[in-house]
Amino acid sequence: MTQKRSRLEIYLDVLQAIKKGVNKPTRIMYRTNLSWTPLQEILESMVSQEIIKKIEVNKRKEYVITEKGLNVLRYFEEMMELIKIEY
Repeated sequence: MTQKRSRLEIYLDVLQAIKKGVNKPTRIMYRTNLSWTPLQEILESMVSQEIIKKIEVNKRKEYVITEKGLNVLRYFEEMMELIKIEY
């Protein structure tokens, strides 16, 4: 039985998906294995913290990672490497 992901792990999964070009909400939902409502809450939280940016392309919402978001990912990847934890 696998452990439930922490909120931090979920945020990092969402950030990594967006960084890799998965930028539409439904695709992010499938890639990160989240249901719709929690995903929307997470995306809005990340937008308000300026970790990601919401843009409109052809009347559709898309998300892109910001410089701050890249720094967050880099920081946690370095931290995980230092303490040898895989998430």
